[in-house]
Amino acid sequence: MSQQVPLLGIETEYGIIREDLETSDPVEESMELLRVCKQPGVFQKWDYRKERTHLDMRGFTVDRLAQDEEEDEFCEEDRKRPYTYLDMKSDRVLTNGARFYNDHTHPEYGTPECASLFDLVAHDMAGEDIVRDCVRLRNEEIGTDGLQVFKNNTDYSGHSYGTHDNYLIQRSLPFETWANALLAFLVTRQLYAGAGKIGAEGAHADGFTGLQLAQRSDFMEAIMNIETMTKRPIINTRDEPHANSSLYRRLHLILGDANMSSYATALKVGSTRQVLRLIGEEKLKDFPELKNPVNDCRTVSRDLSGKVLLNRKQSGTITPIEIQRAYLEQVAEHPPGEDENEHVEYEWVVREWTRTLDDLEKDPDQLDDRIDWAIKRSLFRDFMASENISWDDPVMQSLDLEYHNLDPERGLYTALQTQEGITNLIPRDRVESAINCPPEDTRAAIRGQMVQLYKDRIRKVHWTGIELIDGEVLDLTDIITQNDVELELQSRKEQLA
Repeated sequence: MSQQVPLLGIETEYGIIREDLETSDPVEESMELLRVCKQPGVFQKWDYRKERTHLDMRGFTVDRLAQDEEEDEFCEEDRKRPYTYLDMKSDRVLTNGARFYNDHTHPEYGTPECASLFDLVAHDMAGEDIVRDCVRLRNEEIGTDGLQVFKNNTDYSGHSYGTHDNYLIQRSLPFETWANALLAFLVTRQLYAGAGKIGAEGAHADGFTGLQLAQRSDFMEAIMNIETMTKRPIINTRDEPHANSSLYRRLHLILGDANMSSYATALKVGSTRQVLRLIGEEKLKDFPELKNPVNDCRTVSRDLSGKVLLNRKQSGTITPIEIQRAYLEQVAEHPPGEDENEHVEYEWVVREWTRTLDDLEKDPDQLDDRIDWAIKRSLFRDFMASENISWDDPVMQSLDLEYHNLDPERGLYTALQTQEGITNLIPRDRVESAINCPPEDTRAAIRGQMVQLYKDRIRKVHWTGIELIDGEVLDLTDIITQNDVELELQSRKEQLA
């Protein structure tokens, strides 16, 4: 387990539509999807008293978020519905330690906390399987295949929904130290983390046609702030560690795409974790700084070569590939400590990060076995040639949506997974295990066992603890390391036998 970044997690908001109805309510559709879930767990027990969305990493609390206005509009609409707040949220906490709920208009799956990168990817894929099974069950109820769900970040109507990668980091360093060192890395991470998108949209739609690297880059509006639904920042400053706040911060990154490729998910999170490790160890030196990082998000996204020139903060220019190599070289020079599992992960990240940048620089077509935007480019070019159409044909955005469709009969990526030539990083048996079982080396193991053994006795549950109906509280705030987990399980061996 990394000392500097001990826990990881991914939250994915899924797009949801009813194709068999002229109009439908995504809140109700998300509720119905959650209702049919057959995974064992507790229902409507999430402890919202522990949510802290207005506390800022920079040391202050905001009275009101810009997104509160949108929240108020949601609440006004919610009051017209014949449901309680908890009905609409429809929270489930599963035996694998994950949270599955309705985030207003999207079903959202939050993985359990993971110490291992590959555990995290397996749990992200397990979330896909759980959501896919719910879609199947719901369509059996309505008697059609009218419900469709997408693991992506745009509905192509100007709305974007998030995929948030989360990292527990040390509070001992000032937040600005983390943010400043990370910024150029995040702006250019889309070279391999972008899921690909046809055209441009939103306030910065500028007539661009063709394929861009990432789905979220059109929606980045600020370098740093606490908002998540409006004025979206490259670095979110919400201070909600879900751990001991005197020791830890949770870096909550909202600029990332939902990757269908498990390889891309692993490289995105793995490279970010290694850069954060170097920052935490105070070994990252002379990192690149950009003059216009927000605009550069879009500039980078619209150039598939990785060689577009970006203005440096002081003087001169630099390409996205050069920025990524600057971070990679320092990670390669500073391996982690003696932990064997950490080394296995580190060596995979350095090897694959290097291979991917080399392939991008020499021949981007070499990425079409593992990077989402490159897979799309190869697939869509063949389609356009066969149909004699161009990137700006309206059917291309429909095709893009189908790449992310979870329906095994329609989803383009799902179909590709069964063919040779696509990198499937995580074995199926590991994904299937993650559907029911939590990681054994994080506090999710305790949460999962409690849900499995005492689901009828749980009054409230949260990432940081469990409250039973007899008043007993399991405080998981300080359960971070594998040793912490083992000591807690040992102290509760009769309760959790």
